Amino acid sequence: MSTDHGRVINFGAGPSALPLPVLEEAQKGLLNFQGTGMGIAEISHRSKEFQAFLTEFERNVRTQLDVPPTHRVLFTQGGGTAQFSAVVLNLLARYRLLRPDATPADTVLDYVVTGSWSKKAAEEARRLGGATVRTVVDARVYSKDGKSFDNIPPHAEFAFSPDPALIYYCENETVDGVEFSHDAQSPAAFPFHLLPRNRLVPLVADYSSSFMCRPIPRLADHAVIYAGAQKNIGPAGLTILIVREDCIVDVDAAAKLGATPVPLILSYKTLADSGSLYNTPSVFAIYTAGLVLARMKQNGGLPYYEEVNRRKAKKVYAAIHEGEQKGVFRRKVQQGSESWMNAVFEVLEEGAEKKFLDGAEKQGMKGLKGHRSVGGIRVSLYNAITEQEVDKLVAYMTQFIAEAKRE
Repeated sequence: MSTDHGRVINFGAGPSALPLPVLEEAQKGLLNFQGTGMGIAEISHRSKEFQAFLTEFERNVRTQLDVPPTHRVLFTQGGGTAQFSAVVLNLLARYRLLRPDATPADTVLDYVVTGSWSKKAAEEARRLGGATVRTVVDARVYSKDGKSFDNIPPHAEFAFSPDPALIYYCENETVDGVEFSHDAQSPAAFPFHLLPRNRLVPLVADYSSSFMCRPIPRLADHAVIYAGAQKNIGPAGLTILIVREDCIVDVDAAAKLGATPVPLILSYKTLADSGSLYNTPSVFAIYTAGLVLARMKQNGGLPYYEEVNRRKAKKVYAAIHEGEQKGVFRRKVQQGSESWMNAVFEVLEEGAEKKFLDGAEKQGMKGLKGHRSVGGIRVSLYNAITEQEVDKLVAYMTQFIAEAKRE
């Protein structure tokens, strides 16, 4: 039977909250994993027990997200940041094998820049070289102040290259609180209909902070989807990849044709050929994430979590709107582009933000301070945050608004 263990409500953006029952189960596994007499942090990653667990974990990812047989599910390390490099190197290798005579000027990488992380991804692609990095659209152009990431640009502004080696977007921008809409008919949804036609599109999506919060729209149309586990389903140290088979290429053969050599640990073929066990993986992170997915399955899977997450976000944004109407809060993201996972806003008046954070902490709510690069308040609403915990935050926000108006 779970107790609260003196825990607070963790609204931090990552590493983030994990379900208490999972932490309690993981605690047991640290001492004795599946009756082996060894803890999960001690057992060999090549033991039959761990390999069986890894197989079940992969099956859970595949089943709950409805991953088609055309795609592999792989596990690696390095977080989303390592994938900024890996996706470029692997897809440049793929492009070289398809078009051996292409020059760097002919080879285009398309980046949709909607926030801090997609900006960093594009910067890394430029640093690596070997191709022309092109910004499909930069959301700052369409922001209220001309310099912030506060929106998903209009579809009419997206112009993809006809034959890119890569098309990149970040589904949810953790720092800026911007997300492509969940409604396929929304003008803020990702414009799949504008992608190049009649080919296997090299579409890459960073799902780090929204992975497993809902089904992934048009998953089969993606070449690569990656996610750092530490935002929504596990501790830091694990990165989950969903890679289309045609993007798992012989990087050494591509290098012989002039492509940039790919470190083996970043090669998707290395991961696929070794069953994600080329080197020692993040065993404990995999174990914890596996427990989280097993619990998700028991609770009803993604349809259940999507609906709960919808309600949580709706409640928080209603409170932000109330505060804005009364001159206490100010939203940071344009309507329709708001993130379900990371709601951001400002507390107006000098000293009010500190007062808000201090008051929340006194009520057992932490992790609400915005990213150091943008400031403000950030409420992260990952799967482990319950609706009851959101209700407590909303009650506090309502109370804070009322008290601010009396002063």
